[in-house]
Amino acid sequence: MSFDIVNFDLNKPAAMKIYDWPTGPYPARVRIALAEKNLQSRVQFVTVNLWKGEHKKAEFLAKNYSGTLPVLELDDGTLIAECTAITEYLDALDGAPTLTGRTPREKGVIHMMSKRAELELLDAVSVYFHHATPGLGPDVEIYQNAEWGFRQRDKALRGMHYFNAVLARQPFVAGEVFSMADITVIGGLIFAGLVKLAVPAECEALQAWYVRMQERSSVKNYVTMSEPTAASV
Repeated sequence: MSFDIVNFDLNKPAAMKIYDWPTGPYPARVRIALAEKNLQSRVQFVTVNLWKGEHKKAEFLAKNYSGTLPVLELDDGTLIAECTAITEYLDALDGAPTLTGRTPREKGVIHMMSKRAELELLDAVSVYFHHATPGLGPDVEIYQNAEWGFRQRDKALRGMHYFNAVLARQPFVAGEVFSMADITVIGGLIFAGLVKLAVPAECEALQAWYVRMQERSSVKNYVTMSEPTAASV
Protein backbone atom coordinates (compact mmCIF):
# COMPACT_ATOMS: atom_id res chain seq x y z
CA MET A 1 0.00 0.00 0.00
CA SER A 2 1.23 3.52 -0.77
CA PHE A 3 -0.01 6.93 0.26
CA ASP A 4 -0.01 10.09 -1.88
CA ILE A 5 1.82 12.96 -0.19
CA VAL A 6 0.95 16.57 -0.90
CA ASN A 7 3.00 19.49 0.40
CA PHE A 8 2.10 23.17 0.07
CA ASP A 9 5.56 24.73 0.12
CA LEU A 10 8.44 22.41 -0.64
CA ASN A 11 10.91 25.07 0.54
CA LYS A 12 9.33 25.10 3.99
CA PRO A 13 9.01 21.66 5.59
CA ALA A 14 5.57 21.04 7.03
CA ALA A 15 5.41 20.59 10.78
CA MET A 16 2.37 18.32 10.66
CA LYS A 17 0.89 15.59 8.50
CA ILE A 18 -2.80 14.99 7.96
CA TYR A 19 -3.91 11.59 6.69
CA ASP A 20 -7.18 12.08 4.86
CA TRP A 21 -9.19 11.72 1.67
CA PRO A 22 -9.76 15.00 -0.25
CA THR A 23 -13.52 14.69 -0.75
CA GLY A 24 -14.35 12.97 2.53
CA PRO A 25 -16.98 14.75 4.67
CA TYR A 26 -15.09 14.08 7.90
CA PRO A 27 -11.73 15.23 6.50
CA ALA A 28 -13.58 18.30 5.19
CA ARG A 29 -14.14 19.38 8.78
CA VAL A 30 -10.42 19.54 9.50
CA ARG A 31 -9.59 21.07 6.12
CA ILE A 32 -12.11 23.86 6.73
CA ALA A 33 -10.70 24.43 10.21
CA LEU A 34 -7.17 24.60 8.75
CA ALA A 35 -8.25 27.26 6.27
CA GLU A 36 -10.13 29.25 8.89
CA LYS A 37 -6.96 29.29 11.01
CA ASN A 38 -4.71 29.93 7.98
CA LEU A 39 -2.56 26.91 8.78
CA GLN A 40 -2.39 25.28 5.36
CA SER A 41 1.33 26.00 4.93
CA ARG A 42 2.13 24.03 8.07
CA VAL A 43 0.53 20.82 6.83
CA GLN A 44 1.54 17.96 4.58
CA PHE A 45 -1.44 15.97 3.32
CA VAL A 46 -1.14 12.21 3.02
CA THR A 47 -3.94 10.73 0.94
CA VAL A 48 -5.49 7.49 2.17
CA ASN A 49 -7.72 5.99 -0.53
CA LEU A 50 -11.07 5.08 1.00
CA TRP A 51 -12.34 3.39 -2.15
CA LYS A 52 -9.40 0.98 -2.07
CA GLY A 53 -9.94 0.34 1.62
CA GLU A 54 -6.53 1.70 2.58
CA HIS A 55 -7.97 2.97 5.86
CA LYS A 56 -8.62 -0.64 6.89
CA LYS A 57 -5.12 -1.92 6.07
CA ALA A 58 -2.57 -2.71 8.78
CA GLU A 59 -0.30 0.18 7.81
CA PHE A 60 -2.99 2.75 8.54
CA LEU A 61 -4.55 0.89 11.47
CA ALA A 62 -1.18 1.20 13.18
CA LYS A 63 -1.79 4.95 13.14
CA ASN A 64 -5.48 4.87 14.03
CA TYR A 65 -7.03 1.82 15.63
CA SER A 66 -10.51 2.93 14.52
CA GLY A 67 -9.54 2.98 10.85
CA THR A 68 -11.17 6.37 10.36
CA LEU A 69 -10.04 9.60 8.72
CA PRO A 70 -8.64 12.13 9.30
CA VAL A 71 -5.59 11.66 11.51
CA LEU A 72 -3.15 14.40 12.48
CA GLU A 73 0.50 13.45 13.01
CA LEU A 74 2.70 15.96 14.83
CA ASP A 75 6.40 16.39 14.16
CA ASP A 76 7.22 14.40 17.31
CA GLY A 77 5.17 11.45 16.04
CA THR A 78 2.12 12.07 18.22
CA LEU A 79 -1.06 10.90 16.47
CA ILE A 80 -4.38 12.65 17.04
CA ALA A 81 -7.56 11.17 15.56
CA GLU A 82 -11.19 12.40 15.67
CA CYS A 83 -12.20 15.69 14.07
CA THR A 84 -13.13 17.44 17.30
CA ALA A 85 -9.79 16.62 18.93
CA ILE A 86 -7.84 17.72 15.85
CA THR A 87 -9.80 20.96 15.60
CA GLU A 88 -9.19 21.64 19.30
CA TYR A 89 -5.46 21.23 18.74
CA LEU A 90 -5.35 23.42 15.64
CA ASP A 91 -7.49 26.11 17.22
CA ALA A 92 -5.19 26.36 20.23
CA LEU A 93 -1.92 26.60 18.30
CA ASP A 94 -1.91 30.40 18.09
CA GLY A 95 -3.26 30.95 21.58
CA ALA A 96 -6.32 32.69 20.15
CA PRO A 97 -9.07 30.10 19.68
CA THR A 98 -11.79 31.19 17.29
CA LEU A 99 -13.52 27.90 16.47
CA THR A 100 -13.87 26.07 19.79
CA GLY A 101 -14.75 28.90 22.15
CA ARG A 102 -12.89 31.40 24.30
CA THR A 103 -15.00 31.46 27.45
CA PRO A 104 -16.33 28.48 29.42
CA ARG A 105 -19.84 29.31 28.18
CA GLU A 106 -18.76 29.49 24.53
CA LYS A 107 -16.83 26.24 24.84
CA GLY A 108 -19.79 24.46 26.41
CA VAL A 109 -22.33 25.63 23.82
CA ILE A 110 -20.05 25.03 20.84
CA HIS A 111 -19.14 21.52 21.94
CA MET A 112 -22.77 20.68 22.71
CA MET A 113 -23.95 21.82 19.28
CA SER A 114 -21.06 20.17 17.48
CA LYS A 115 -21.82 16.86 19.21
CA ARG A 116 -25.48 17.20 18.28
CA ALA A 117 -24.46 17.81 14.68
CA GLU A 118 -22.41 14.63 14.75
CA LEU A 119 -25.08 12.46 16.33
CA GLU A 120 -28.17 13.84 14.62
CA LEU A 121 -26.81 14.57 11.16
CA LEU A 122 -23.27 13.69 10.09
CA ASP A 123 -22.96 10.27 11.71
CA ALA A 124 -26.54 9.41 10.74
CA VAL A 125 -25.81 10.15 7.07
CA SER A 126 -22.63 8.10 7.36
CA VAL A 127 -24.53 5.06 8.66
CA TYR A 128 -27.09 5.47 5.87
CA PHE A 129 -24.28 5.56 3.30
CA HIS A 130 -22.48 2.50 4.65
CA HIS A 131 -25.57 0.36 5.31
CA ALA A 132 -28.35 1.34 2.89
CA THR A 133 -26.36 2.21 -0.23
CA PRO A 134 -23.48 0.41 -1.97
CA GLY A 135 -21.20 2.53 0.20
CA LEU A 136 -17.53 2.00 -0.55
CA GLY A 137 -18.24 -1.26 -2.36
CA PRO A 138 -18.42 -4.94 -1.37
CA ASP A 139 -14.69 -5.26 -0.73
CA VAL A 140 -14.89 -2.62 2.01
CA GLU A 141 -18.47 -2.89 3.24
CA ILE A 142 -18.22 -6.35 4.79
CA TYR A 143 -21.46 -6.06 6.78
CA GLN A 144 -24.56 -4.05 5.90
CA ASN A 145 -27.94 -3.68 7.59
CA ALA A 146 -30.25 -1.79 5.24
CA GLU A 147 -33.04 -1.37 7.80
CA TRP A 148 -30.63 0.30 10.22
CA GLY A 149 -29.31 2.46 7.40
CA PHE A 150 -32.76 3.73 6.46
CA ARG A 151 -33.56 4.45 10.11
CA GLN A 152 -30.45 6.61 10.24
CA ARG A 153 -31.45 8.36 7.02
CA ASP A 154 -34.71 9.35 8.69
CA LYS A 155 -32.77 10.47 11.76
CA ALA A 156 -30.62 12.70 9.56
CA LEU A 157 -33.72 14.30 8.08
CA ARG A 158 -35.02 14.99 11.57
CA GLY A 159 -31.63 16.48 12.37
CA MET A 160 -31.97 18.83 9.42
CA HIS A 161 -35.29 20.04 10.79
CA TYR A 162 -33.70 20.57 14.20
CA PHE A 163 -30.87 22.69 12.82
CA ASN A 164 -33.33 24.55 10.63
CA ALA A 165 -35.16 25.62 13.79
CA VAL A 166 -31.86 26.63 15.42
CA LEU A 167 -30.79 28.71 12.42
CA ALA A 168 -34.17 30.35 12.13
CA ARG A 169 -33.42 32.22 15.37
CA GLN A 170 -29.66 32.83 15.19
CA PRO A 171 -27.03 33.36 12.46
CA PHE A 172 -24.76 30.44 13.35
CA VAL A 173 -25.21 26.99 14.83
CA ALA A 174 -23.81 27.88 18.26
CA GLY A 175 -24.91 31.50 18.38
CA GLU A 176 -23.54 34.73 16.96
CA VAL A 177 -20.20 33.61 15.52
CA PHE A 178 -18.90 30.92 13.15
CA SER A 179 -17.49 27.95 15.04
CA MET A 180 -16.61 24.27 15.01
CA ALA A 181 -20.34 23.54 15.34
CA ASP A 182 -21.00 25.16 11.97
CA ILE A 183 -18.18 23.13 10.44
CA THR A 184 -19.73 19.91 11.74
CA VAL A 185 -23.12 20.72 10.21
CA ILE A 186 -21.37 21.66 6.97
CA GLY A 187 -19.73 18.22 7.01
CA GLY A 188 -23.14 16.64 7.46
CA LEU A 189 -24.59 18.52 4.50
CA ILE A 190 -21.56 17.73 2.35
CA PHE A 191 -22.15 14.04 3.08
CA ALA A 192 -25.89 14.41 2.47
CA GLY A 193 -25.12 15.91 -0.93
CA LEU A 194 -22.82 13.03 -1.81
CA VAL A 195 -25.54 10.48 -1.06
CA LYS A 196 -28.22 12.66 -2.70
CA LEU A 197 -30.14 13.17 0.54
CA ALA A 198 -31.73 16.54 -0.07
CA VAL A 199 -32.40 19.12 2.60
CA PRO A 200 -36.22 19.26 2.91
CA ALA A 201 -37.74 22.20 1.04
CA GLU A 202 -39.37 23.50 4.20
CA CYS A 203 -35.97 23.86 5.91
CA GLU A 204 -35.51 27.33 4.47
CA ALA A 205 -33.31 28.68 7.27
CA LEU A 206 -30.91 25.74 6.97
CA GLN A 207 -30.77 26.11 3.21
CA ALA A 208 -30.09 29.86 3.42
CA TRP A 209 -27.39 29.31 6.05
CA TYR A 210 -25.70 26.67 3.89
CA VAL A 211 -25.64 29.04 0.92
CA ARG A 212 -23.85 31.57 3.14
CA MET A 213 -21.42 28.96 4.40
CA GLN A 214 -20.55 27.87 0.86
CA GLU A 215 -19.44 31.44 0.16
CA ARG A 216 -16.65 31.15 2.73
CA SER A 217 -13.32 30.49 1.04
CA SER A 218 -12.56 27.72 3.54
CA VAL A 219 -15.64 25.83 2.39
CA LYS A 220 -15.26 26.65 -1.30
CA ASN A 221 -11.71 25.34 -1.46
CA TYR A 222 -11.50 22.44 0.98
CA VAL A 223 -11.16 19.82 -1.77
CA THR A 224 -8.59 21.69 -3.86
CA MET A 225 -6.56 22.60 -0.77
CA SER A 226 -4.26 19.63 -1.36
CA GLU A 227 -4.04 19.59 -5.15
CA PRO A 228 -0.65 21.30 -5.76
CA THR A 229 2.57 19.28 -5.87
CA ALA A 230 0.98 15.84 -5.47
CA ALA A 231 3.50 13.03 -5.75
CA SER A 232 2.97 9.32 -5.27
CA VAL A 233 5.30 7.58 -2.84
